Amino acid sequence: MGKCDLGIPEDDPRNPAVIADNVGDNVGDVAGMSSDLFGSFAEATCAALVIAATSQDMRAAGWNALMFPLAVSAVGMFVCLLASFVATWLRPVKNKHDVEFTLKLQLIITSLAVVVAVTFLASYMLPAEFVLKGVAQAAFVATPGRVSVCVCAGTLGGLAIGLVTEYYTSHSYSPVREVAASCKKGGAATNIIYGLALGYLSTIVPIFILASVIFTAFSLCDTYGVALAALGMLSTLATGLTVDGFGPVSDNAGGIAEMSGMEEEVRECTDALDAAGNTTAAIGKGFAIGSAALVSLALYGAFVVRLGIDSGVNILEPLTFSFLLLGAMLPYWFSALTMKSVGEAAGAMVEEVKSQFANDPRLMAGTAPKDVVARGRDRCIAISTEASLREMVYPSALVMLAPLLAGTFFGVYAVFGLLTGGLVSGVQLAISMSNTGGAWDNAKKFIEQKLSDDPELRGKGTDVHKAAVVGDTVGDPLKDTSGPALNILMKLMAILSLVFAEYFWAINEGRGLFNVAVVAARRV
Repeated sequence: MGKCDLGIPEDDPRNPAVIADNVGDNVGDVAGMSSDLFGSFAEATCAALVIAATSQDMRAAGWNALMFPLAVSAVGMFVCLLASFVATWLRPVKNKHDVEFTLKLQLIITSLAVVVAVTFLASYMLPAEFVLKGVAQAAFVATPGRVSVCVCAGTLGGLAIGLVTEYYTSHSYSPVREVAASCKKGGAATNIIYGLALGYLSTIVPIFILASVIFTAFSLCDTYGVALAALGMLSTLATGLTVDGFGPVSDNAGGIAEMSGMEEEVRECTDALDAAGNTTAAIGKGFAIGSAALVSLALYGAFVVRLGIDSGVNILEPLTFSFLLLGAMLPYWFSALTMKSVGEAAGAMVEEVKSQFANDPRLMAGTAPKDVVARGRDRCIAISTEASLREMVYPSALVMLAPLLAGTFFGVYAVFGLLTGGLVSGVQLAISMSNTGGAWDNAKKFIEQKLSDDPELRGKGTDVHKAAVVGDTVGDPLKDTSGPALNILMKLMAILSLVFAEYFWAINEGRGLFNVAVVAARRV
């Protein structure tokens, strides 16, 4: 509102909503993403441990074999710690243009080092052969070589997804520049059209990568392999969080520079760092989404193994297929709730800011007393804080109640379909949303930093820039709220199903209350 309606710069100290924006960057892009990835790590570890515990060979081999998933996590942390010196010793950042390359190099080195470390770790900790229960087959034989391939497939798959995400969200490449150029063709409308198209296109390669990782892991070690592939993707977690956290740190640094009235050169530098940070944050979101998909599938497998269903899941069974469609709908329902919540909170914030400017002209003049400014900023922070807590009740209830109600009334085969549909639909929608939002943000930065040779795509305050700002505003709830939140939908439904597996099975041997009622009615 301040940038478009009032003509004041982004992060201008006269805008009382700026502090709320800076606080939100820390809460969402740092704390929120960290907790999401930590949850994926814990859930992937739980899935691997649950499946491994069903093997007599693993129990006979001793504690080392059972604790292999935890060892993968530990090795990953040490590798990430050593790789952190890439940015300070091996390839130090000398100017703002080096940031993106250095962070990417650190991620590549971390991934390759994990591959080497895990290969040695598997040969040391695991027995030469061991039998595990699976979903595709009642039992399968695993070896240290197969296990290490599963982990490495996840690690390298995560790296590939990160690099593809960079291509679609960095203004160094053509997709984002095309989005920026679209702003001069038809304003905000064509900007949004191009951004949505970019988001849809950006799902193609990551889905191929995820499918390849899942096929490899499933073929070699069934559901245990999928859980280990998820751990492999998350083994570079510390580096991934470093890469992801660079974005909000740079964004807030720019806000501080603007609010404190520092020189224009400082703001230009922070804008360049922020643009690199938008890309690195998108890479972090790509990791989070890919790992969430693998974790969800691993938990799904652990759910089936825990129920002892050796015949596998027939997706063409009428009840399962029906709930597959319902599960595929849930990410859209969930996204609608979260986006509407953001829209309502943002609307309340805009009205508050307009009211403050209308009631006290000293705010726009920059002469308002400090206590008046502080009270206005506190009201904006309160609006966003209260809305975030209040508006998440319905989406959270949807995610938690869906598998519980399906399992209680329709049985475990309904839950199988629900989890399958939610995973298949959610991962693609999440990738599309995150990359669309990142592309819109960097298209705006591309115009603001005057990086184009086209004079119409250079500078702030023009109609082209305003169109880019509209796209960025639409993209914020996509990349910072709905997209990352879908990770929770995929994982939470699966972990709840695993926890309540015995409860579901206790209801008429997994057939649910509805089937009990149908059978009773037929007898009458």
